[in-house]
Amino acid sequence: MAYFGKVPFSGDEFYEGHSGDQASYLAYHSGSYGKVYLGFDQIVDEVNNEFFFYGSSHLHHPEEEHFFTSDIFSLNVPEQQLCSQPSVACCELHSENFVPHWQQGSMSPKIGFKSSLLSDDGNFSLVDSYPYNQEREIYRWNSITPVTNVFNSNVERSYTYWNYQIGFDNVDAQCPVSLNNYPFGQRRDENGKGETCLTSTSRRFSIGPTWPNSPGHDKEITSWSIQLIKADQGSNENVISFCNTVEKIRNAYPACDLKTNSGKIWSVVTKFPDNILGKTRFRISIWTDSSPSPLLLTQHAGCITHDLIVEILRCTNQYPVHEECFLSVCGSDEVLQNNHSLGSHESLRKATTDIHLHLHTTTNLKQSLARMHEDDQNKFSVNELLEYTCAWRLTRQNLVAALRKYRGQVEHLLQNEPHNVDYVIEVTKEICSVLCFVETREITNAVKKLRAVPLVKTQDSLQRVEAQALMEAAVTELSMAISHLIHVYSSSIDTDFQVANAPRSPSHADISLDSQLSFTVYAAHNIPEAWVNRYKVFSFSCLLTYAGKTICQVKICKNIPIRKSFFFLTDWNEKINFPLRIKALPRETMLTIKLLGLNSASKTTEVLAWTCCPLYQKEQLIHGTVLLSMKLYSMLPAAMITPGICSTDAPTSVMLQFEFPETDLKFINPEPEERRDDLEEPTEECLKHIARLSQAHSLLLLSEQQKRILWFYRYYCNNQNCSLPLVLGSAPSWDRTTMSEMYSVMRKWRFSNPVEALGLLTFSFPDKDIRRTAVQQIENLSNDELLEYLPQLVQVLKFEWSLEGPLVKLLLNRSLQSIQVAHQLYWLLKNAQNEVHFKTWYRKLLAALQFTAGKTLSNEFSKEEKLNRILEDIAEKVKAASDTKRKEVLKMELNRLQQFFQEVKVCRLPLNPALVVQGIEADIGDDLRQDMLVLQIIRVMDNIWLQEGLDMQIIIYRCLSTGKGQGLVQMVPDATTLAKIHRESGLIGPLKENTIKKWFRHHHRLESSYQEAIRNFFHSCAGWCVVTFILGVCDRHNDNIMLTNAGHMFHIDFGRFLGHAQTFGSIRRDRAPFIFTSEMEYFITEGGKNPQRFQEFVELCCRAYNIVRKHSQLLLNLLEMMLHAGLPELNSIQDLKYVYDNLRPQDSDLQATSYFTRKIKESLECFPVKLNNLIHTLAHMSLTSSTKLPSQETVPQEWMMLNAEKSIARATILGFNKKSDYLYLVQVVQTCNVVTFVEKSFDQFSELHSNLQKQFPSHTLPEFPHSWHIPFTDLEHKRVKDLNLYLKQLLNGSRKLANNELVLRFFLNWSKHTLTETASSVTSGPQSTDGTPGVQLVISYEGTHLTVMLKHMRNIRLPDGSAPSVHAEFYLLPDPDEVNRRKTRTVPKTTNPTFNEIVVYNKVMQLEGRILKLVVKSKGTFVGAVNIQLSRVHLNEEKWYPLGNSIF
Repeated sequence: MAYFGKVPFSGDEFYEGHSGDQASYLAYHSGSYGKVYLGFDQIVDEVNNEFFFYGSSHLHHPEEEHFFTSDIFSLNVPEQQLCSQPSVACCELHSENFVPHWQQGSMSPKIGFKSSLLSDDGNFSLVDSYPYNQEREIYRWNSITPVTNVFNSNVERSYTYWNYQIGFDNVDAQCPVSLNNYPFGQRRDENGKGETCLTSTSRRFSIGPTWPNSPGHDKEITSWSIQLIKADQGSNENVISFCNTVEKIRNAYPACDLKTNSGKIWSVVTKFPDNILGKTRFRISIWTDSSPSPLLLTQHAGCITHDLIVEILRCTNQYPVHEECFLSVCGSDEVLQNNHSLGSHESLRKATTDIHLHLHTTTNLKQSLARMHEDDQNKFSVNELLEYTCAWRLTRQNLVAALRKYRGQVEHLLQNEPHNVDYVIEVTKEICSVLCFVETREITNAVKKLRAVPLVKTQDSLQRVEAQALMEAAVTELSMAISHLIHVYSSSIDTDFQVANAPRSPSHADISLDSQLSFTVYAAHNIPEAWVNRYKVFSFSCLLTYAGKTICQVKICKNIPIRKSFFFLTDWNEKINFPLRIKALPRETMLTIKLLGLNSASKTTEVLAWTCCPLYQKEQLIHGTVLLSMKLYSMLPAAMITPGICSTDAPTSVMLQFEFPETDLKFINPEPEERRDDLEEPTEECLKHIARLSQAHSLLLLSEQQKRILWFYRYYCNNQNCSLPLVLGSAPSWDRTTMSEMYSVMRKWRFSNPVEALGLLTFSFPDKDIRRTAVQQIENLSNDELLEYLPQLVQVLKFEWSLEGPLVKLLLNRSLQSIQVAHQLYWLLKNAQNEVHFKTWYRKLLAALQFTAGKTLSNEFSKEEKLNRILEDIAEKVKAASDTKRKEVLKMELNRLQQFFQEVKVCRLPLNPALVVQGIEADIGDDLRQDMLVLQIIRVMDNIWLQEGLDMQIIIYRCLSTGKGQGLVQMVPDATTLAKIHRESGLIGPLKENTIKKWFRHHHRLESSYQEAIRNFFHSCAGWCVVTFILGVCDRHNDNIMLTNAGHMFHIDFGRFLGHAQTFGSIRRDRAPFIFTSEMEYFITEGGKNPQRFQEFVELCCRAYNIVRKHSQLLLNLLEMMLHAGLPELNSIQDLKYVYDNLRPQDSDLQATSYFTRKIKESLECFPVKLNNLIHTLAHMSLTSSTKLPSQETVPQEWMMLNAEKSIARATILGFNKKSDYLYLVQVVQTCNVVTFVEKSFDQFSELHSNLQKQFPSHTLPEFPHSWHIPFTDLEHKRVKDLNLYLKQLLNGSRKLANNELVLRFFLNWSKHTLTETASSVTSGPQSTDGTPGVQLVISYEGTHLTVMLKHMRNIRLPDGSAPSVHAEFYLLPDPDEVNRRKTRTVPKTTNPTFNEIVVYNKVMQLEGRILKLVVKSKGTFVGAVNIQLSRVHLNEEKWYPLGNSIF
């Protein structure tokens, strides 16, 4: 009678025929439920006492009894019921040190429980043995009532027990993991027996009896017993090695090392040349614990933080101090780095208000995020590595329960006659089902032999002995097959158990590196039942790939139908022979196997599943039996077949079994070797051609012919004319000969910059030595520099060949050095888990990061995750609510947020661990990964500009993707969308020219602040024109362009970029290269009053564009590294080529300037942009819009008046410092409660009073203090008193006086710090002071090519004074044949036209005696001309030439 998980017969049935000798069955007893604790870790919360199992052919009822080993530990069992042979009493549990296999010899150890290892609770559930039976039914295990004390059970026993030794103990000894000619985990003892060794602290669990001393038995474990070892650090070599590596990295940074474990969040710094920060001054308020009021200082941006601290200590009479001091940014935990300049700190450089810092000593500066001593004691085990899933815990738990049942059934089988093997076979099936429904050929054969044993019931003792021997032999063979399956499973899948005595390895195959690659594909197990009827026959194909390219493919045409044994499987047993020698295959070769099915209906062959694995693991050729989990119903990512895609933690339904020959072959790395015999030294022209080819900057953009040229001249390439990724990537193959040459080139290469090596980490370079070289270069970056490229480095982790790769080690090391790195790395890894194929890979890396970070920081990560979930939930609910209920829903949901902060007290924001954010919102629906990438690239460009001394006033807000369609975005204060500004200006606001100008005038009544706003807009608009053009940012309209009150323009929402514009039919919605409209030009030129500013704007844009172009390789590398990130609009070479075409790295600076100028004018003249803005304005126009701005005509003086919020409430002199000229410290309080400080001298106060008298002669001013003084009096204190009285009377008197521009400028005119602290002018070039017409040219001469760039003209007018529409004509004289005439396009109606057009003359043999004639005309009318003698020209310089008829 077949059964599953229940007693096969009642107590009466059990004792029937055995009266007087009731010693046979220990496995089951009547009326007992309970649990046994095996020393394993407690199952995670998700694992309940009840589990659903599907597909069973038997329905399990509550009254059915379950077997649990706890029953044998009763302390109240009558002594006469125990075996007569004295042994360890049940109440005398003992603990002995485990003797490792490599120390045992042939002795079997005694194994007892160690009480400290017994868990407090735990359940064990069994999985279904019939997953695909046609008559399957859903059933559930009933909850099992726990036994309070398994050692004090009062259950009566009415039959004799065998004594068992079942338990765990620690394995203290270690053994090497790489052992001679045996697969991992085995070594040969003196008797030639294979034994298992694990390099981890393990525990042994023994399933099998210790027979009583009686004839034919001894106390050793029987031949059919199965023993498990609990492997804390994993069951296979890869997991154990990774765990050990992570611990080794953590141990290199002990908690006591305050240099690396300071617990401080250091401010991010960017190194600038010394001359960059020279003109900038910061106004700083310093707060100390010793004073309630701040110390006010003005410092150069180039001041070193340590020097500022010394000055602070001197001013506060605290110098010297006996411990190190630090400055933190007020309102956050961000600490400035003492050895860096103030201006190099990102938080200070981008600040928009006065800087407030706090002085700390080492003792009073909290270090709440530092690692503790307890963190150093923790071990990194498989529990942490696989914490995210409970599948492996269930497998272990169910396997232990199934093996216990197997033991009981085998004992019952061997102790009773006649032998009934059905129960043993049934539980064998159950064991296979636990191990992913894998039934090996050995198990199938052993089951057949077990069934073939004759059932003998006779009194003949000789026949009984023979039958018993046959049965024991069959059981032993079955147990060996089961042990082998467990060994194969645990070696292939990440678990925490292994068999104690692994099956012996077969003799080594006679193969060498010269042999052809061959292996045997045995079967695909656990075929889904749905496939059985849909597909007639099944086959498979094998593929060898390297770097995404196919090396060789073998398709098996042997179609076989499904076979049903225990489960459905396809049993090929087919040997595969690749026509390639093993040594010809690269070390990083990947083997891919596809499962194919012939559709019964369509008669077509379909790919049903696939799997892959590396050919070499840890430099050794794959060997032995392997189980691989196959991925179902998903597209094979052919371009990303790497070890990171191989999932070994959670096996799926279909498992592929194949076997490689047993061998210990290791990969032999080729030595670097040059081969120059067939190479010719390149000519000068050839070297120039190589330099032109290198301007592609990306291997993906080179043609095969171009690659052949680069490789042919590989030994003549260097960092001056090429890049290493292009040279190595151009190699024709990856055979040993080619690899040795690649290593030779790489060894001699001198990197010009560490970031050049980023290109070696892309998918095109799987070679471990090349990637190691790249990481060695990247190690030269500081932690702050590494942060800039961290998103790309996280992406290319998927191309590492193992979890112990050099890039993994680098990132873990840096995360231990910097909390900033650890925090950003955590969220990047968290988000990367959304990539389906690499989810497991990134989860393991995240587990390693959390382990090394320590408990405190890891807890912070958990709190941030919880906060993020709450914010996402609030955002979704508010978004889903109707307009009328949205505020109500928001108010209710915000209570949850308040409750969260009450519970956790303190929580850092995912955007920044130092909480340096102005606001936060949850964004639902957009793929913020693209926003993150665009903002990161913009940040890289901004740093490039700053390194060149160009501050484009770019605002880059923080953005973090926390999941698919979810993320956090930093809110920029005092910012308004351009759409809102347009709506405030009326229905046709987007079509007006003066909308932006009027808005800024409304916010800046003072002329000085208004000019500063123009300057900020001037620079930021130019910067965003360049970045949005290069990156092809689309969907641009007035709802995703924002302006700050201070004048900064910036873009938001980068859901579409790289030219992927929306279309209406066949019409592109974005038709301008970028957004630069006539209203923006109107604001910059102040309505045409300063037309030269447009020329300066063009010059600034072109300069910024050319600076970025010099770094095209870096930008293209960063984008290429993200090609496989799953971004919807960055996934092909064409996307990369789009950026390459916009960067135009092959152009000269003059050509690029001319090109970008045309793009500016295209944008300026693109009317559809305004029409698009109008459509958006009308679509979002609100019936309850805010009050419109008053028109300038109705209130003529409005722009010169200050609104109430900006007026001064009071000004008080707090003190003075005793310098040569006494300076008074004035506290200025505005009516909006904004407090600022200024320093003024007595003479400056006197000058203010004098200017007020001149401007307001009819007004009575307060009496000003006398400048003279009586000798021997305290003059300065008296002046402070008198001046305070004067200020009080002035500000409390006439409003016209108090709000006058002179007064406001005097007290409030301290402008925001910028890297270029100029006055109100935005002029960047020489200006004409006398109104003389002029033309700006750049003349260059190289070889026989004369190039002339016409940049700008100025003060061009017709005789009647009107603005002309001009063009220029060039003549190269002498020109007897009149063939040298060149003409530019016409610039319509302007007195200051911009051209930036290039004129080229070829075959100009010399400049001596040649004259360049330029004639300016307007519709045929002569305007002016200039003749330039070329032999006297300073080449390659911009120069203004006055228009006339002179020769220069």
